Amino acid sequence: MDIEKQILNYLKSHPDSSSKQILNHLEEKKSIATVKRALSKLVSKNLVTVTGKGKSTRYKLSPFYNLFENIPVEKYFEKEIDERFIRKDFHYELLRDILPEVNLFTEEELKKLSELQDEFTRNVSQLNDFQYKKELERLAIDLSWKSSQIEGNTYSLLETEKLLKEKQTAQGKTKEEAVMLLNHKEAIDFIIENPDYLYPLSVSKIEDIHSILTKELRVERNIRKQRVGISGTNYRPPGNEFQIKEALSLMCDLINHKENVFEKALLALVLISYIQPFTDGNKRTARIVSNAILMFHRYCPVSFRTVDSIDYKKAMLLFYEQNNLTAFKKIFMEQFEFAVKTYF
Repeated sequence: MDIEKQILNYLKSHPDSSSKQILNHLEEKKSIATVKRALSKLVSKNLVTVTGKGKSTRYKLSPFYNLFENIPVEKYFEKEIDERFIRKDFHYELLRDILPEVNLFTEEELKKLSELQDEFTRNVSQLNDFQYKKELERLAIDLSWKSSQIEGNTYSLLETEKLLKEKQTAQGKTKEEAVMLLNHKEAIDFIIENPDYLYPLSVSKIEDIHSILTKELRVERNIRKQRVGISGTNYRPPGNEFQIKEALSLMCDLINHKENVFEKALLALVLISYIQPFTDGNKRTARIVSNAILMFHRYCPVSFRTVDSIDYKKAMLLFYEQNNLTAFKKIFMEQFEFAVKTYF
């Protein structure tokens, strides 16, 4: 294991350590000068932060490192809920101090996403209005199906298409499943007809999208007023209406001030789910709001059609518990590429 990786591993469990303390716990004998050179490189890469001077100099992992550390997802979830060391409480500093200062995508990733967006723009320019609307409808059906499936809906894609096009319900399915799918289509249609509705993003407008998605599903509307638990994790989102509104306001300010559209869409996708502002329907709302941001800026919307539901949930839990974005960013990029290559 190289020296930089050894230092990072040590600082995970020993923050605010001196270079001498780090030296004493390395696997192999190194000089203090070698350790300091490695630490300087890690600081320049924004993986480690340094405080103090002289003998008081201390090192710890940076917020950037926590966001983008490459955590093997399957290995992480080999441990049961109570065995995992997690950040249990909502991290307000993430929205206030960290995410505003961090670029979520590397230059290489942005280059790839921008090339895909250019391809989408070229493809759309060759479609007439009828063809464009037909492709949007196809994507809307796929998004309604996959977004519902992630939440446990058992309709197949074919059954979903029959329901949304012909209002034909599937045998053996509950009324609630059909309503969930129809609500998705209504929310997407609303965004298509009102592309600037969510610009700029606000708490009340997010509530409006949630209301469309949960209509007739016995879900409380507007911001929840009590604590809520999340299955599969010990993470606790904000516990009362005041805290939730504060978190949502911070999120809206963050997204509205970000310049990069891909960052805006990714932040909406993860942060609405992370805040859990509603008693139910949070991830559904996040997917629609994220797509609304893309569509307002004339970017390719995302259907998530090929994402594995379990992979999606694990990536989301990893962000809840570690504030780590790597797995979810990978899903977002893969699904954006799939959408560009599949629709329009």
